[in-house]
Amino acid sequence: MTQTFDPPPPDVVLDPEREASLRTIGVISYALHAVVAIGALLPGVQASIVLLIVAVIVDLVKRDEAVGTWQATHFSWRLRSVLWCGILYVVTIPLWFLFVIPGWIAWCLISIWFLYRIVRGWLAMNDRRPMPR
Repeated sequence: MTQTFDPPPPDVVLDPEREASLRTIGVISYALHAVVAIGALLPGVQASIVLLIVAVIVDLVKRDEAVGTWQATHFSWRLRSVLWCGILYVVTIPLWFLFVIPGWIAWCLISIWFLYRIVRGWLAMNDRRPMPR
């Protein structure tokens, strides 16, 4: 499996202030995603879906500012993570109605996968590395 990266074009030069601003947005977004992901895994600690909606809105509104930079891949990574996680949760809803234990196992696995993607992205952002497409 080949991973492709889109490095910024040579004409896109990030000034330090813009890069710092995008990194701050990324940290906030990854933190909100992480709170939701951890809350989904811990019994009795259900983080509000509002936090996830706020993170998605921030990513959608601010991703145009990152176009042409390595940080644009992080906006896409976070949005794809939420999209796929949501699709997987919806697809596995019938397991909850038919068989509770398989539904619980499926949702735990989905939540672990979501947390993995958030941690992987956050670490890559801290190292100033783009995410694969």
